Amino acid sequence: MNSLRSAPTLDEVAQTAGVSRSTASRAINGGLRVSPEAQAAVDAAVAQLGYTPNRAARSLVTRRTDSIALVVPEPDERILTDPFLAGTMRGVSAALGGTDLQLVLLFARPDEQPGRIVRYLSSGHVDGAIVASHHRDDELEEALLAARLPAVFVGRPFRPTPDLLYVDVDNVEGGRLAARRLVAAGRRRVATIAGPQDMTAGVDRLAGWREVLREEGLADDAVEIGDFAVAGGAAAMERLLAAHPDLDGLFVASDLMAEGALRVLAAHGRDVPGDVSVVGFDNLANAATTSPPLTTVQNPMVEMVRGATDLLLDLVAGRGDEIASQVLAPELVERDSV
Repeated sequence: MNSLRSAPTLDEVAQTAGVSRSTASRAINGGLRVSPEAQAAVDAAVAQLGYTPNRAARSLVTRRTDSIALVVPEPDERILTDPFLAGTMRGVSAALGGTDLQLVLLFARPDEQPGRIVRYLSSGHVDGAIVASHHRDDELEEALLAARLPAVFVGRPFRPTPDLLYVDVDNVEGGRLAARRLVAAGRRRVATIAGPQDMTAGVDRLAGWREVLREEGLADDAVEIGDFAVAGGAAAMERLLAAHPDLDGLFVASDLMAEGALRVLAAHGRDVPGDVSVVGFDNLANAATTSPPLTTVQNPMVEMVRGATDLLLDLVAGRGDEIASQVLAPELVERDSV
């Protein structure tokens, strides 16, 4: 005789709880229009029978997919090598660990137009989205507003509205902290390797650096743009030394770019911090292992990712009336490069 028992059904849950099938369904799928007594009876029946809702059937009732998208409009090779992006993925996954929600990863393919990701997000495949490493021209802000999909950005969008929430560090203040530290060290020809200008982090960090130099009456023309990667920082450093050989201070808008810049300075015989003081941004793990260890601005990645995930869960659950975007304070982490 077959000893395997078939999985309990919704009808059995309803019978055990002493309620109608429709009441049992509503209790299992969110408790809408269900009395506390009926909810408790259904919860007890579910536990007693070991009932597991059918995800497909549940989605028909709740119009929910129980899936959250993490959207990173970068090619996958960048995601696998960038510690900030890798940490973002781990952080979102960990934050969802106590829920029944599935994480869907959406990456950009090299040289593709943004339409694929936009179509996916607009087609009801997920209940909400977290967006990291957002670029000006990736069309995500417009697509998410048009789709009315709950979404939270890790990093300020270019056109923040009450319907486009975000969690970010105060990047302008971070740029100020870095520039003030270099000026306080007596540096008068202060350059910067800025981040991409199609990303708000790149724009804001450059703005903060420039603001302090103008307040101090110092030239702010020694600027090169990088790509938040080691090789991009090295290339930008070569250009800066060629154009401004008298530079004695340097703010680099990411620790990865700073790592590349330090290698180039060493190759040109420039001592750090003797000849050139250097401040980075992010406080990634590599900042403690560069030569010399890097003074940098703390980018609170863990808190940002956790905050963005919590905001999104509140939006998806319909608790969005009292929530707002969050801007976290940066801090300077002193090491040996200034």
